[in-house]
Amino acid sequence: MADISVQLPDGSIQTQPASATPMDVAKGISEGLARGVVAAVIDDKIVDAVRTFEELKSPDSDTVKLKLLTRHDADALAVLRHSAAHVMARAVMRVYKGVSLAFGPTTDGGFYYDFDLPEKISEEDFPKIEAEMTKIIKAKEPFERFSLDRDKAVQLCDEMGQDLKVEHIQTGLGDQEQVSFYRQGEFVDLCRGPHIPHAGTIKAIKLLSVAGAYWKGDAKGRQLQRLYGTAFFDKKDLKAYLELLEEARRRDHRVLGKKHGLFAFNPEVGPGLCLWLPRGARVRSILEDFLRKELLGRGYDPVYSPHLGRVELYETSGHFPYYRESQFPPLFGAEAGALVDAWSQRLEAGTIDADGEDKLMAAAEVLGVSLPDYTTSARVESKRDILQQWQATNERYLVKPMNCPHHCHIFKAQPRSYRQLPLRLFEFGSVYRHEQTGELNGMLRVRGLTQDDAHIFCTADQVEEEFRATIELTKFVLEAVGLADYRVQLSLRDPDSDKYVGTEENWDHAEGALRGVLNDSGLDFGEQPGEAAFYGPKADFMVRDCIGRSWQLGTVQLDYNLPERFKLEYAGADNVGHRPVMIHRAPFGSLERFVGMLIEHFAGAFPLWLAPEQIRVLPLSEKTTDYAVALTKQLTDAGLRATTDLRNSKVQAKIRDAQLELTPYMAVVGPKEAESGQLALRDRIDGDLGSMPVAEAIAKLQKEVAERQVRTVVKTALMESESSGQELFAD
Repeated sequence: MADISVQLPDGSIQTQPASATPMDVAKGISEGLARGVVAAVIDDKIVDAVRTFEELKSPDSDTVKLKLLTRHDADALAVLRHSAAHVMARAVMRVYKGVSLAFGPTTDGGFYYDFDLPEKISEEDFPKIEAEMTKIIKAKEPFERFSLDRDKAVQLCDEMGQDLKVEHIQTGLGDQEQVSFYRQGEFVDLCRGPHIPHAGTIKAIKLLSVAGAYWKGDAKGRQLQRLYGTAFFDKKDLKAYLELLEEARRRDHRVLGKKHGLFAFNPEVGPGLCLWLPRGARVRSILEDFLRKELLGRGYDPVYSPHLGRVELYETSGHFPYYRESQFPPLFGAEAGALVDAWSQRLEAGTIDADGEDKLMAAAEVLGVSLPDYTTSARVESKRDILQQWQATNERYLVKPMNCPHHCHIFKAQPRSYRQLPLRLFEFGSVYRHEQTGELNGMLRVRGLTQDDAHIFCTADQVEEEFRATIELTKFVLEAVGLADYRVQLSLRDPDSDKYVGTEENWDHAEGALRGVLNDSGLDFGEQPGEAAFYGPKADFMVRDCIGRSWQLGTVQLDYNLPERFKLEYAGADNVGHRPVMIHRAPFGSLERFVGMLIEHFAGAFPLWLAPEQIRVLPLSEKTTDYAVALTKQLTDAGLRATTDLRNSKVQAKIRDAQLELTPYMAVVGPKEAESGQLALRDRIDGDLGSMPVAEAIAKLQKEVAERQVRTVVKTALMESESSGQELFAD
């Protein structure tokens, strides 16, 4: 084997035998460095530090670029956690019998592994599993990689009793001829890696929770148990992370939303369908009014669209059947609906046997509805084809899964000239997604959501200016609510994937335009291939909250494809029809997710301008009730959201309750204040601010509202930056 030229990050080049490894290079530099190496990067790919350069190099080159990863590199933490998932799986197999392994990827804050086993894992079992994990870590056994051809890989997994792995090799790995495994002691797992050199690199580990899951996420598939954990290079980092989790639990929007009467969910209404209670609805309406005013001032036009649309509308756009798994099933027109209803009534009455297609046909004949004849059709060969043909002849509707196809038809409703462009249409449009029940999460993951949606139709020459304006708008909106810590993810297509629509030329042009604007903006952004929408690239705003968690909120997407699919045109200066370019943008993303995130960010204590109740008037006794009521009206007339606590309670109890209910300000009034026309202002955080004239108090609060000041007590979590959380290390 020829020698390999290894280029290090400083530009220096070493000549190494093809049988050498990145770890050998580290040892050549210093033993201390070698002890700290976690993995390596070869030509931009993260790999095991103990694999040979012959294995890792490109087949047509004898030169590699090498970077050694240590605990100080962000990517190293994901490698550590992926290895910790193997350690956890090994420990589970020691504790339980009959364990079938599924997958064990990394997550934003740790890792999980899915198991099929007869015994149910509970949190009471965590100590014994962690004890086995500690034994495995102390043994410092290496992670050893080996490969088998496909048939031998199936045979090995079958001999180990790992039927899920057998199925995955046979159906999930395509025509892959070689399959990789990792061995650690008696534990062998199908895995593409990479891994740390040995388990002793893991210095701190903790099991976090257990939940249900399905094989490959399919609700019709085998039900599994998902065990979550986390791992760090240092116990101090683990301690800080657990404190962060505790703080996050304290801020859980589901708990705070119920406690403070912001929103509710009810199974009779439907899972994932949010009921906005008055206090929460007020927060939402404030955000809507704020954004509506801003959009009108920036040249946007309001529109409304229905909550339903014909299936053909979404077939044209490509959303159906592309997103079919996350859409509600189609609704059929009046004839089919009448048939189903009549069929149900007859079944309930017991007048028709539920079995037999002949009786369904009979019911259809009574109703005068034409259903497909499964037995006599000569045009098609299968029931599925017959049913599809029947569906196509009936009216089919979807509850609206997205707004953009409707806005395309609003553009198309009238002749358009280049002089009218850009045309900016906005709508607070409600859409519906059939998310899996196990994926629902309060307001953060729902089935009914309202997007602050807008679509800009412009000429190709206007794209960069309009995209730049939407980026500036998103920045303005986020910073206006106190979310100034964010970065941008430029989501691009995966050139090897066939899920994207449109020409390569349009994609290259769109991605280049977005990249250019972001470069000019000076924003902190990174590129993420494979995360684009199926119709175009996008810029996603990743916002960090006050305790360091990252949220994907605002988005701006560039689209050359929907205008083509809907044959949208405008008359150009040459009096010839031209295709517009479409920009999708939503600074909030959805009102549900945005408000849920704000609840957690502010721990329910909204800043004054967003608070559903800004000031509560507290009379000392019944003697000042009339003055308190009059003062409340005066505050309300001044545009403040004010209430009065007229309970027959001591003022100390009223103050305590107002503080517990997170009311920003309290106005205490007694005989002295009533006589002088003043109020004693009290801040929820700073306490007593003293007595002052009513006009002075109103001016103070109005100024704070106008400046959208963010005044909140934030607990700081001291911890190193987490890795990006991309699931690059899934088995």
